[in-house]
Amino acid sequence: MEHFIALVTKPDNVPIVAILFLIPYFIWLSYRQARQTDKTGVPSDAALNDKVYVWPYLCRNEFICAIIVMLVLGVWSIMIDAPLEEPSDPTKTPNPSKAPWYFLALQEMLVYFDPWIAGVVLPGLIIAGLIAIPYIDINPKGKGYYTIKERPFALAVFSFGFIILWIVLMVVGTFLRGPGWNFFAPWEAWDPHLVVPLTNVNLSYLFGIRDADTANFFGFVVVAGYFGIGPIFYLWKRNSSHFLQELGLVRYIVVSFLFLTMLALPIKMILRVALNVKYIWVSPWFNI
Repeated sequence: MEHFIALVTKPDNVPIVAILFLIPYFIWLSYRQARQTDKTGVPSDAALNDKVYVWPYLCRNEFICAIIVMLVLGVWSIMIDAPLEEPSDPTKTPNPSKAPWYFLALQEMLVYFDPWIAGVVLPGLIIAGLIAIPYIDINPKGKGYYTIKERPFALAVFSFGFIILWIVLMVVGTFLRGPGWNFFAPWEAWDPHLVVPLTNVNLSYLFGIRDADTANFFGFVVVAGYFGIGPIFYLWKRNSSHFLQELGLVRYIVVSFLFLTMLALPIKMILRVALNVKYIWVSPWFNI
């Protein structure tokens, strides 16, 4: 436990420790305001259209906030000793070798996916999904005020993606991953000589499939069937769901693809941890 305390109090990890307190606070604050709005009702059009001039009101607040931030950063840099390390040595690789804290979630994804997926495809889809939000969001409500009732799906998806799939993975990569990128509990000391035997198998192996071509086809069927849930749901609900009719086919395809891809990450993590599944689809060209 002493090692974990030293890791938490390490100057380089101060931002992550602060995040563990700041994010729950702001989540509680936003949800609290959203519940109050849902109870009291949506603000009137007059209240939403009430204008506050940028100068002097907004500029004054921003200037005060800038001074406070500069003061905090100045005190932080003086009180906390976190100097730059020595230049990298190509003949000596640190163990563990970790990315900056804001990229540790991506590095944690490398445990469950190949580099071309965790390092290229998933980050690209994250950026593309954030860019696509203004174009696929057809709900005119919930703009300019906090609410849960009028945006439950958007709120749930963003909260799950940001908190669970980014912040939690970042914390795991910082505090619970040690030498060899092995998992260490908080009360365990990091052993650089620890070798953990892992017997990872492909999903097809669990179903008794040994032939390479059959395993390739099996993986294709599983992946295609998983992403086929989106079109099947659309065909089933399009006539009875007013939301799907307003959303349209093209926007629905984009939303369902991004949503299913996001859920694929925790599914693959559970399969790896619970069943030691390495790949779901194994082909001569790529593995998923």
